[in-house]
Amino acid sequence: MKTLFRFVLILSLPLPAMAQVPKLPEAINKILSPLQSNDEPGAAVLVLRDQQVVFEHGYGVSDLRTLHSIDGHTNFRLASMTKQFTAMAIMLLVHDGKLHYEDHLTDLFPDFPAYGKAITVRHLLNHTSGLQDYEDLMPSHAQNQPPAKLVQIHDEGVLDLLKRERTTKFIPGTKWAYSNSGYVVLGLIVNKVSSEPFGQFLRDRIFVPLQMTDTLAYEKGKNEVYSRAYGHTKTTASWQETDQSSTSATLGDGGVYSSLGDLAKWDRALRNHQLLSPAEMQPALTPVKVADGKPREPDGKSAEYGFGWFLNPYKGHARMWHYGETIGFRTAIERFPDDKLTIIVLSNRADVKAREVALQIADLCLGLETQK
Repeated sequence: MKTLFRFVLILSLPLPAMAQVPKLPEAINKILSPLQSNDEPGAAVLVLRDQQVVFEHGYGVSDLRTLHSIDGHTNFRLASMTKQFTAMAIMLLVHDGKLHYEDHLTDLFPDFPAYGKAITVRHLLNHTSGLQDYEDLMPSHAQNQPPAKLVQIHDEGVLDLLKRERTTKFIPGTKWAYSNSGYVVLGLIVNKVSSEPFGQFLRDRIFVPLQMTDTLAYEKGKNEVYSRAYGHTKTTASWQETDQSSTSATLGDGGVYSSLGDLAKWDRALRNHQLLSPAEMQPALTPVKVADGKPREPDGKSAEYGFGWFLNPYKGHARMWHYGETIGFRTAIERFPDDKLTIIVLSNRADVKAREVALQIADLCLGLETQK
């Protein structure tokens, strides 16, 4: 199998990490050895240290029809890793003076029900809006259709569902609850305020300036994902392509596709403040505080969230991170700003625990593999 494999020794690494570097490829490959295959879906893994590639490897194939090997240019659906781009789009509009974090939902959509008056752009960004989950508002039969009969909800459809509601799950700003609805609405706000489609704004203001030529917000029938990985799920008998669901067409919460190569450019832009100044980025890197209890992720773990990023430290190391989970895909990005370390895992199979894999690699790179 022809796979991508790059390894570079970085002489400026601190001693604990430096000691691990000669064994890093072997150690990472041991973690991911179950994905090494000529005919099964897999993953792409990237490790950056001080903006340099120290490890990059593709495992498995992008789809079961062509059996193309996964490499650094293979484009995966990022799922909720998209939220960092949506947040950046909003922050760029604030930078432009066209939007303010304290603008209310009813200021932006005058026909939105009265409960939207209490919801600000800031609430949407840090998941404290209390908006109802659009997945729960969709008819149950619409979410369980075979591929041939699949009907997908789009962003405007989500807004229509929210307009039929009369209240939030809680008073905005008092609690934290992860909200795909909120990030779909943020994508629509980008469209409304910029007078550009959300995907076009991302392209013009983020992807093109950063030369992220493989990255786009996918809209079926309007654009095409090149070198595309398709999502898969393992059944008892075989692999099944599970690439799209009824909620896969929304954009702001999870519609971006990208590759390792492009995400390395994104990481560089964040480190070098190419899009926003450090002061302008600070709101994204400040954990939200709520009055009613501590924020918790859907799995019950403690959560600290800014704008489009989780901010929980890891074993004493400052961290900004996110994950993505959607039908057939699992993704994760772990950034350790003080350590100048970034780990990215993109997978087109539902059984890969991308977050856990990324943190296992982080342990190796940070010299923490013996700590529990």
